[in-house]
Amino acid sequence: MRGDERVQDGMFSYVTLEQRVPQDHPLREIRRLTDVVLRSLSGEFDSLYSASGRPSIAPGYVLRALLLQAFYSVRSERQLVEQLDYNLLFRWFVGLSMDDAVWNHAVFSKNRERLLTSEVAQAFFAAVVEQARGFMSNDHFTVDGTLIQAWASHKSFRPKDGSDDDGTNFHGQKRSNETHESTTDPDAQLYRKSYGKESHLAYLGHALVENRNGLIAAATVTQADGFAEREAALLMLADRQKDRKRRITVGADKAYDDRQFVEAARKLNVTPHVSKNDKGRCSNMDRRTTRHEGYGISLSCRWLVEKPFGWLKQTAGLRQVKLRGLHKVNWVFVFGCAAHNLMRLPRLIAKQRTEGLGQQCA
Repeated sequence: MRGDERVQDGMFSYVTLEQRVPQDHPLREIRRLTDVVLRSLSGEFDSLYSASGRPSIAPGYVLRALLLQAFYSVRSERQLVEQLDYNLLFRWFVGLSMDDAVWNHAVFSKNRERLLTSEVAQAFFAAVVEQARGFMSNDHFTVDGTLIQAWASHKSFRPKDGSDDDGTNFHGQKRSNETHESTTDPDAQLYRKSYGKESHLAYLGHALVENRNGLIAAATVTQADGFAEREAALLMLADRQKDRKRRITVGADKAYDDRQFVEAARKLNVTPHVSKNDKGRCSNMDRRTTRHEGYGISLSCRWLVEKPFGWLKQTAGLRQVKLRGLHKVNWVFVFGCAAHNLMRLPRLIAKQRTEGLGQQCA
């Protein structure tokens, strides 16, 4: 018998949001982990807001919504707020009921700005790393950098002395970061990924990834130049080795085969497992490092650092950031790294539970 379409809407709904979300949905575990992280940051949030005045959007709502923006590749806050209005899964994850009014997109962006000017991203990332501690290696890591295109065009890259008119006719001119600066984003630097590639106004994102499951252990953004990758790697390793006596290893590509980097890493009690760059020169990797089996293992794990970069650019929308300024770009990159770890954790937790049940049955 053919069913008829119902043209009259029901006045009441007897199914709650909690009942509509499947029990095995991956966002359930992510929501549980996120709630733990947000509770640990409650004191940090209190310091950002006044004790009186008009209540703002709760920071927990804002951060959960920004996580959804990264998970589902939502391109803007306007579209994100629109999705929150009619997407029941989004409402459940953020913490809104079915009848709660959704904020205006401009109000949401204004409240996000308050978080962008604080150190919330690093604190949020650190709390997520703490949640993932049991799935991360403490001794073996891989480091690398990736190019993040800035929200600025070549036409905005003009001489610092103001001699150019509007920046449109720059073909054939010799331009460098010493003589030119972007009027749109002064922190962005003209940089090219390799020889023969085009130059972009860009930043460099850096990540330290552990070698067991490919989770991000540290992340930061710097201005783009030829020394930034090695300098940022040493800063992350120094922070990692603070108050630690145990030696760790770090794998890296040929760009890190530099004498100063290798010596500085060894002083930090870090064994650098760097790919040899011996084309037309002598490599700084000698037999005291390369003769060990661990050297080859570290090099075989270097691909682990490329997976987070691919996810951040393809899914989280960080191929070209829509924010300007080093501090804001660093905020969104670090928060994206936290989102990546949260996205990976449900499957690792489920795998751990399955292995535990298998051992009990055995």
